[in-house]
Amino acid sequence: MLFHLFHALRERVPGANIFRYVSTRVGLATLTSLLMTFMVAPWFIRRARERQLGEVIRADGPAGHAAKSGTPTMGGALIILALVSATVLWCDLRSTLVWLALLVTVGYGAIGFLDDYLKLSRKNKKGLPAKLKLAGQLVIGAVAMIWLYTGDGLPPEIRLRLALPLVNFHHLSLALPVGAYVAFAVFVLMAESNAVNLTDGLDGLAIGPVIICAFTLLLLSYAAGTTLRDFNIANYLGMPHVPGAGELAVFCGAMGGAGIGFLWFNTHPAQVFMGDVGALALGGAIGFVALATKTELSLPLIGGVFVVEALSDIIQVGYYKRTGKRIFLMAPIHHHFEKLGWPESRIVVRFWIVSFACAILGLITTLKVR
Repeated sequence: MLFHLFHALRERVPGANIFRYVSTRVGLATLTSLLMTFMVAPWFIRRARERQLGEVIRADGPAGHAAKSGTPTMGGALIILALVSATVLWCDLRSTLVWLALLVTVGYGAIGFLDDYLKLSRKNKKGLPAKLKLAGQLVIGAVAMIWLYTGDGLPPEIRLRLALPLVNFHHLSLALPVGAYVAFAVFVLMAESNAVNLTDGLDGLAIGPVIICAFTLLLLSYAAGTTLRDFNIANYLGMPHVPGAGELAVFCGAMGGAGIGFLWFNTHPAQVFMGDVGALALGGAIGFVALATKTELSLPLIGGVFVVEALSDIIQVGYYKRTGKRIFLMAPIHHHFEKLGWPESRIVVRFWIVSFACAILGLITTLKVR
């Protein structure tokens, strides 16, 4: 909205032209979402306590988690509010990519909100049945991906091609039929969304890697969509050029800013938890940006912590069903380290460090600098 206002006033108001630059709007979106989270979070936490919207702790969870019972949850709604507001204010709303990113984020957030609401109303951890949750993610993901790959979101020449890590996209890429690509893309959305949800088990554990992924994808979006005075950054770096992807950099800036603001209140000991409403939405947002910028094959490395968390849970469940024994003391894997006696803050900070290293490796495999 403000982007369009300043664009209309650019010839009458001195300095208004600066707001057409993606780099300017990335910074403004980041600060807007950060400040909005700071301002709204204290009111949200106070109201949640008054309404007794407290987290229900797993009966079989680590003993140290009992003290967290009653901590306000559904704080992810704050992140979505700040993210959407900053995006609408500073993005070019003529962009199909922006509207699809918002569709996935808000749609997945709505599923998480319903799940959280049912948990709170029933006072137990049984929220929305898993089949219904996955079905909702599948429908929203399918609508968004069909729109992305058959509409005007991506250029036809790159729409159905996969960019291979460590390989120049213009020299070699993998082509897929539209049906296979849509199915694969929906899987990426659902896998990333649920992986972030599984990671959200300790104070600040999930939001730290989300912030790192958001700013990593910000760089990739800017590179994929920006041309500087006829210099095509994407072509130079061996990436597919996605016209308009710079607007997703603004979206990622808003995501990172909202995440930093939320971390202020979510760091140990947490004053508020993210809940499924935030975890599912942010995972879906990260997955969509990766798909829209053709970096989906680099996403497992960029979001390596989420992958390890999800795999640890899958391996634990599968192995237990086959043998009746456990590989980890408890899954997902962050609980395994808790059982080993690691302090919560040590686990969280070390996972952040691993996430940062994964993001650097993801950039190295994506940006083919010559």
